[in-house]
Amino acid sequence: MMIAGEASGDLHGAGVVRALRSLHHTLDIYGVGGDRMQREGMQLVYHVNELSVMGFAEVVKQLPRIYSVEKTLEQLLKLKRPDVVVLIDYPGFNLRFARIAKQNGVPVVYYISPQVWAWRKSRIKKMKGTVDAMLVVFPFEEQMYREKGVDAEFVGHPLLESLRTEFERENFFKRYGLDPRKRLVGILPGSRIQEIENIFPVMLSAARGIVAQDDVNVAVGVAPTLEEKYFKTMYNVEGVHLITGATYDLMAHSDVAIVTSGTATLETALLGTPLIVVYKTSWLTYLIGRLFVRVKNIGLVNIVAGKQIVPEFIQHRATAGNLVREALRLLNDERAATDMREELSKLKGMLGERGASQRVAERILQMT
Repeated sequence: MMIAGEASGDLHGAGVVRALRSLHHTLDIYGVGGDRMQREGMQLVYHVNELSVMGFAEVVKQLPRIYSVEKTLEQLLKLKRPDVVVLIDYPGFNLRFARIAKQNGVPVVYYISPQVWAWRKSRIKKMKGTVDAMLVVFPFEEQMYREKGVDAEFVGHPLLESLRTEFERENFFKRYGLDPRKRLVGILPGSRIQEIENIFPVMLSAARGIVAQDDVNVAVGVAPTLEEKYFKTMYNVEGVHLITGATYDLMAHSDVAIVTSGTATLETALLGTPLIVVYKTSWLTYLIGRLFVRVKNIGLVNIVAGKQIVPEFIQHRATAGNLVREALRLLNDERAATDMREELSKLKGMLGERGASQRVAERILQMT
C-alpha cells in the first residue's frame, strides 16, 4: 500500500512504482496517488486531488472528509494485509497512518521525510516506534534521524532523475505561441487550490505590472492535477499563456520565474533559472505557523544551500509591487542574474546521485 497526498508525491511515487515493477513484475500496488502513479501500474483507491489540503485553518474545514478517507484506508489495510506500507511526504496524514499500520503489524517505509527540521524535531521521537525505515532526500536529515534512534538512509533526491525538458527554447516558444523576440517570465502558482486562491491573484497582478514596464512574455505553469479551464474560469488570464504538460520546459526557458514555495522552487533552481519565492496563506494559518517554524528561510532552495540565495516574499511582503521590483531587477541586472545562476549551479552536487527511486524500491522489497 502506498500513500502520496499531493502532486509532488505523485511524481516521486511514480518513479518508485516503476522501479518496483521492474524488480518484481507481479506486485499488487494500491492506495492514494495521482495520474502518474496510476500510469505506472498502481491501483488508485483515492486520487491525490481528494487529499490535497494545506494550512491549519484549511485542514480543519476538511477534517470530516480526511477522517473518512483515513478510516476507509484503515479498513482496506486490515482486509488486504499488505506486506509493507509506503508513505510519501504528506506528514499530517501519513504520520497518523503510520501508527495505524504499526498497530496492525504492517512494516512502514517513509519516503521523503516530514520536514521536522523546520517544525519540531521533538516529533522524531514519535516516529521511532512507528517508522521502520526513513528514506530521506536531503543529506543533513540522515544524521538528524539516526541521532534520535530512527533508522534513516539518505537515498538522494528524486528530482535528479525526473528533471527533463522536451523542447529547446526556440521550439518551446513556437509550440506555445510565445514571441521569440521577448524574454519570458514564468509563473508557478502551485497545485493546491487553497494556495492558488491566496497567491495567484498577486502573481497575476505582478505579471501585468512587469509587462507594463518591460515588454515580456508571461506564462503560467498549470499543475498536472489541474486544468486550464480552472484558471480561465476563475481569473482574467487574457494576454497570459497557460502551459500544461511542459512545466519543466517553462521553468528552464524562463528568464526569471515567480514560484510558490514548495518543491517547484527546487525544481526551478536545479534547472538554473533565477527565481523569486513567494508564499501567502490565511492569516490564521500564518500566525499559527509562526509559533512552530524553526527555520530562517522557507524556500527549499535556500534551506538546501544553507543561506539565502534567492529572495523570499512571504505573507504581508508578498505584494505585487515587491514582486515587480525584484523581477525587473533580475531581468535587467545581468550581474545579479549571473550571480544567482552561479549559486544555483552548486545545488545539484548537494543532493546526492541519480537513482533514488531504484534505491527506494530495493529497500521496500527488503521489508517484504
